[in-house]
Amino acid sequence: MFNKKILAFLLFVYMVISPVVAFASCPYKIVQDPKGVYVIEANPAKSRAKLQPVIVSELETNNDVYKRLHPRFIVNAGFFDPKNQKTVSYVVIDGEVILDPKQNENLMNNVALKPYIDKILNRSEFRILEDDKGKITYDIAHHNDAVKEGYKLKHSIQAGPMLVPELKLEEEFFILKRDGKIISESASSLHKYARTAIGIKENKVYIIIATNDEPMTLEEVANFARSLGLEKAMAFDGGGSTSFDSQELHIISEKDNQARKLKSFLMLK
Repeated sequence: MFNKKILAFLLFVYMVISPVVAFASCPYKIVQDPKGVYVIEANPAKSRAKLQPVIVSELETNNDVYKRLHPRFIVNAGFFDPKNQKTVSYVVIDGEVILDPKQNENLMNNVALKPYIDKILNRSEFRILEDDKGKITYDIAHHNDAVKEGYKLKHSIQAGPMLVPELKLEEEFFILKRDGKIISESASSLHKYARTAIGIKENKVYIIIATNDEPMTLEEVANFARSLGLEKAMAFDGGGSTSFDSQELHIISEKDNQARKLKSFLMLK
């Protein structure tokens, strides 16, 4: 009888503790719902895992960086110019601006873009913030927005547009209207393509991957993010750039299963 009581107690302890241990060893989960759309829920604040941007000097595929750095997962992030391999998005690592779109002469000297360059430079960014006690929190804001009071900017990575609470296509120059009509679009915003997005809820981070099997417009991604109850969400680069790698899942979206080489990424270490 005594042994049975001990066994029952140990079984109870195992059932309570083992999910906590499992989550600590793998601080994210992958859900496929609906088919062709993946949601990765990460809770690094409850583990020793850390989210941070990654950049490369020479363009590399998401999978190449995954094999080289061995993170828990890695996903494509900011915009870049494939012609000169320079960034179109700000990236901050450890409080320092590592990638600055103002250093991209193709962007800054483009006559057609000059009237809208302020909108491009102020696109949305995913922020990793830290307080003076080392507590980490996450935010999504426009580049020129002030950092949350009581925190400093540790890392950030820009792309856009903002999806939640409001879709900011025109404000971030993803569409251009004239006389009430859309005359141009960037990032194929209004068409169905593979998409990468990032969102936050209750200080958890959510990655949304719409694959080639279930392509979406940016408005559809925004609606999907709302259906998850996300407090804030924004798009990363999409189309053929959409890619994700982890032990369980490998996604590429370029044509003919050829992975696109990219400039910046977000990884969970």
